[in-house]
Amino acid sequence: MSKPPNEIVTTYKLVVVGDGGVGKSALTIQFFQKMFVQDYDPTIEDSYIQHTEIDGEWCILDVLDTAGQEEFSAMREQYMRKGDGFLLVYSVTDRQSYENIRNFHTQILRVKDRDSYPMLLVANKVDLVHLRKVPEEQGRDLAIQLGVQYIETSAKDPPLNVDAAFHEVVRVIRNQPVDYNKRKTRRKKSKCSIL
Repeated sequence: MSKPPNEIVTTYKLVVVGDGGVGKSALTIQFFQKMFVQDYDPTIEDSYIQHTEIDGEWCILDVLDTAGQEEFSAMREQYMRKGDGFLLVYSVTDRQSYENIRNFHTQILRVKDRDSYPMLLVANKVDLVHLRKVPEEQGRDLAIQLGVQYIETSAKDPPLNVDAAFHEVVRVIRNQPVDYNKRKTRRKKSKCSIL
C-alpha cells in the first residue's frame, strides 16, 4: 500500500447506527483492527480514524460507533448532525432490529432536514444462517423503500463484505451533489509570519 498523498485528503465522517446487539462494534473493529470481537459489551460511543484508499483515491475515514441502547437515544441527534454518511445496521437474527431501521432513517432525514442522505442498509450476522429471521428479499425490499443501497455482512472470521460496506458508504457520499463534498482539507506545512 502506498503512502497517502500530502495535498488534498477528504475526511468522511461515517456513523454506524442500529439497535443494541446487532454487531455495530464488531463490524467497526473488524474494519479497523481486522479482528472479530466475540463478547458483547454495549458501546456508549467509540471513534476510529484511518487513512484508506477507496477506488484509487485516498481519504480519511472518521467512524463513530454509536450506542444502540435506548437510554443513549438523547445523544443520537448530536452525532446525526455531524455525519456525512450512515451505516444502518440490523441483525438478520433479530426481526425487531430490522423493524427499527425505519426509525433511524426517519430521524437522520429529520435532523439533516433532507429528503435523502447518504446511507447504506447493512444486514449483519449473515453467518448465523440457522438463526436467520429476516430473509435477504425483505432486506432488499426495505432498502428500495428507503431509497438506499443494501449489503449483507458478517464480522466473523473470515469477514464478509465488512470493508465493502464502509467503502460503499464513501462511494454514496462521493456520488452526491457537490455541496456534500466541501470537506476537502489541505494538509500543507504552515508558514509562521511575524508581524
